[in-house]
Amino acid sequence: MTAFAAWALYALLTRRWLAAASLACLAGLTRPNGVAVAAAVLAAVGCALWRTRGRSGPRVWAAGLLAPAGWLSYVLWVGVRSGDPLGGYFAVQKGWTSRFDFGKGALVFVRDMLGGPTQFGFAMALLITGAGVLLFALLVCGERLPLPVLAYTAVLVVIAVGGSGFFESKPRFLLPAFPLLLPLAAALTKARPRAAILVVTALAGLSCCYGAYALTLARMAI
Repeated sequence: MTAFAAWALYALLTRRWLAAASLACLAGLTRPNGVAVAAAVLAAVGCALWRTRGRSGPRVWAAGLLAPAGWLSYVLWVGVRSGDPLGGYFAVQKGWTSRFDFGKGALVFVRDMLGGPTQFGFAMALLITGAGVLLFALLVCGERLPLPVLAYTAVLVVIAVGGSGFFESKPRFLLPAFPLLLPLAAALTKARPRAAILVVTALAGLSCCYGAYALTLARMAI
């Protein structure tokens, strides 16, 4: 999904409408949050139509129709397999206690977690998710991003933060949100080489250690 998303955003920025929509369609077939790529294409299409007062070429209109087709197909396929084409996907999500409640469930979980002893994985999930929200705020306030990139990142952050259930999986949901690293990358370009190397090495080491912990010692599904 991340590869499809990166190239879809590149295609949008270079006005390759059909390529971007095709990649968004493929991203939607890989994971449910692949809808973020479709949102980026639809945002770019909407902006183009607004600027031209609806007189954009057929490729722009085709991109708007094709981009969400992958995600819609994914949802319908799950529904058909579960016996309810329109509601089956959401029934499966409910069975996994996964729903979107604008972060209410996450706040309750964090409150309970801070009120007593907790597992290391939960604490790291809170730290990483909080860092993601902070980076998104810096991204919005400090970077003049193209609308498709901003829309893609915003949808991923909203899904990760606003979703309820499996709190420990939130960092995984943020994994495709690579534009969140742009503020850090911009800061590193202004830092001294030694400082930049130290920061990158420290982050890489932290990632490696936590990844090893999650795969070998963690007592939770991520």
